[in-house]
Order: sequence, then structure tokens, then C-alpha cells
Amino acid sequence: MFASDKDTTEMLKAILESIDEGIHVVDKNGITIYYNETAAGHDGLSSREVIGKPLLEVFPSLSHQTSTLLQVIKSGLPIYNQPQSYRNIKGELIDTINTTIPVMADNNIAGAVEIAKDYSRIKKLSNMLIEVQTENDRRKVKAENVSDNQALYRFTDILTRNASMTEVLRKAEKIARTSSPVFVYGETGTGKELLVQSIHHSSPRSNGPFISQNCAAIPPSLLESTLFGTVKGSFTGSEDKEGLFELAHTGTLFLDEIHTLSYELQAKLLRVLEDGVIRRVGSNKSIKTNVRVLAATNEPPEKLLEKKVLRKDLFYRLKVASLSLPPLKERMDDLDVLVPAFIRFYNAQFSKCIEDVNEPAMRAMKSYSWPGNVRELKHCVESAMNLVEGKTIRLEDLPAELLKNQSNSTQQINFFETEGSGLKETLEILEKKLITEKLNNVNGNVKKAAKLLKIPRQTLQYKIAKYNIE
Repeated sequence: MFASDKDTTEMLKAILESIDEGIHVVDKNGITIYYNETAAGHDGLSSREVIGKPLLEVFPSLSHQTSTLLQVIKSGLPIYNQPQSYRNIKGELIDTINTTIPVMADNNIAGAVEIAKDYSRIKKLSNMLIEVQTENDRRKVKAENVSDNQALYRFTDILTRNASMTEVLRKAEKIARTSSPVFVYGETGTGKELLVQSIHHSSPRSNGPFISQNCAAIPPSLLESTLFGTVKGSFTGSEDKEGLFELAHTGTLFLDEIHTLSYELQAKLLRVLEDGVIRRVGSNKSIKTNVRVLAATNEPPEKLLEKKVLRKDLFYRLKVASLSLPPLKERMDDLDVLVPAFIRFYNAQFSKCIEDVNEPAMRAMKSYSWPGNVRELKHCVESAMNLVEGKTIRLEDLPAELLKNQSNSTQQINFFETEGSGLKETLEILEKKLITEKLNNVNGNVKKAAKLLKIPRQTLQYKIAKYNIE
């Protein structure tokens, strides 16, 4: 049984009403023939006030030159991702990203449809964050004392006894003295923000602003105006506004997850790195800035280049000074300094007097792979501090994933012990298991596994051959 034309029309209307984008359709004469509730919400109107009426009659602030719907009807050419800012009938400021395309019938223009995504709340929050951060930086520069600088991390705030991490910090302290851009790679939670703030704090720019922006947190269509600023009239409702480069003048701009920038925007960023000159969106005027750019990714740059989400020319420009933060699973010796530090932190937060972690709990922590790295470790200690009774964190206070990992290890050891093997055989079984686990943790990298096991690389290679580990 086939649906009638009426049923099909009603079904299409129901689908269009269910999505969260505003949809506005006009015929070739500019008369609205469809206008969904989301679009009505943007404009502060009801559908019945718009449908069946000429576009310019309902929206008198528009004209044939400024209405994208009427422009598309006239030209027959689509307009993609056009930012628009306007005040609706209620006086609310609305920011949308619009895509407008012609509707064709028998090779003739029958009308146009506009799809609008509302970014008002995201843009408002982003602007608030920038304004707060800028004001804090300005107060910091003007202050007679340096107390505000305490908000920025220093190298002394990064706790480690691991040789690889110590070497990263040694290089970072040298890099901090220059003005070269810096590329930082580290898995999520390894402490990239701490490292770049420490570089800024130890640099000649420490009295200048430090602006941090996660590029993945802003819609791609708003990133260019966020970075470079806007001029009044560059698009509907736009104002003269500084971008992050201007706000970070004489200081440092940290761009996290830089690979989420579009290829085109990465090319513009490369030009800024080369000559320090920016142009606000919609402006022909060049502005000279003095900004040090620190960039970071949470994926290996080789993979990002292979996937073609990071431009080679930009990467090569940034990697003049590059740092790679080791994941926590490769610096397990740091648990001995990090766990007590987090306990002290949460003692102050929760008004407790926890002293330490017992041996089974610490053993469970050191046998866990920590996919969330130092951030996950901190949350693990926080979780345990909520449950602990007495002054020592016990195994049962730890999160479930660590207990499960410990349970699996215990079951395997008990299995080996009940097989009737002698001490030598049992130790060999456990040694093979431990070597296999460490190799898996570092994707088969023998050098890194040897560091984790604290044995020479040649010894590990011998044992791999001895146990026929693949």
C-alpha cells in the first residue's frame, strides 16, 4: 500500500519540524511557503505570521541586497556557511550560520531554501570566556605585584622523577627562553596545559597575556573570526572585535588540538607565523602582532599528517621546537610522587587527613595502564578520598576498573600456582606474562618496554627470544 501525496507531505513536515536547524523556504517571488518552528524560535515569530507573506514585508530590516534567500533566487548560486548576526523581534541577539541553496524545477529557479544553525549560546559563552581571560591578563600586567602570576603553572609544579619526563622539562626550560613557535604532542591527560603555561611563565613574555584556546571547542565556521577578529559590516550584525591574536599581543597564544582547524585556516595561521601580520575578517587592513604560538595535538603528528588533517608546511614550521610528553604508563615511577601530591591536594579540599596508600592499592595502581593518564590518576585519588575510612587508602577504595584489573591478575596468578608448577616454572610464567603486558602497553616498542621493566634492552631482547614472545 502506497502513501498518498497528502500523507507524504505530512510526513515530510513532521521530519522537518523534528530537527534543530531553522528551515525557511520561499518561492521565486520571495513569498514564504515553509517556515519551521525552530526558525520561528530564532526570529521570535510564529509560523502563521510568516507563511504566505513576502519576505521583506515580514523582515523589514532586510533588503534585496542583504537577504541571502533573495540573493540566491537572483543569482541561482548557493551560499554556504554564511555567518549572520541580528536582533529578532524580541530584541534578542541571534547568531546563526546559514546555508542557502536554490530550488530548481525543470531547470528553472522555483525558489530557495535556507538552513540556519543557531550558535548564539556557544558564541556568547566563548566571548564571555575571552573577555574574562583578557581582563584577567590586563589586570595582571597592570598590577604592581605579581600575585596574579600564581594562576599560571610553573615548571616546579610539574612533579616527576621519571628520566624521560625530566628530559622533556629540561628541553622545555631551554625552549622557554626563545620566541620560536612550539609544537607539543601528548595524549589526553598528560599535562600539555601545565607544560605550555610553564613555558610562558619562564619566558621573556611572562608579563604579557597568556591566551589558551581549544580549537575543537568552537564551531569551524566561527574559528576564523575568533582567531583574527572582525570589522563592523563584514557580515550582518558584525562589530569591530579583537581576535585572539590581538588579545595575545606581546604574550603567548596556546592553540590546543590545532589539527581540528580547516586546511584553509591552517594556511592562514602559517602566514601569520611567518610574518606576524593578521587581517580581521572582512578587512583589508593589516595588523602587526607580536605573539608566540604554542600548539598541541593529542594524536601522533605522523598519523595526523597521514590522515591529511594537519598541513605538512604548518607542522614543519611549528616543530622547530617540539616536545613529546610520555604517557603515564611509561612513567609509572612517577606514581610515587603524584599520588602523595594528589592526597595532599584533596586533604585540603575535603578537610581530611589521609596519610598514604597501602601496598595492595599502590600495586593495583602500578599494574593499571592509565588510558586517561595523569588526569585519570588525579580523578582516581579523588574518588578514593570520597570513600576512604581511616587514614590509609585501601584496595577496596579504588575505582571499579582498577579493582577489575587487579582481580584478573590475581585470578591468573592463583591459576598458575594451582597447576603444580615449581617455583622456577611459576616465576618464568609470571615473567613472560609481565614482559608481554609491558610490550602491549607500548605497542611492541622494546626500548620503552625495557625502561618500564628497568632492565637493559639487550636483556629484554634475550628474554623475548627465550619465551618466544611475538
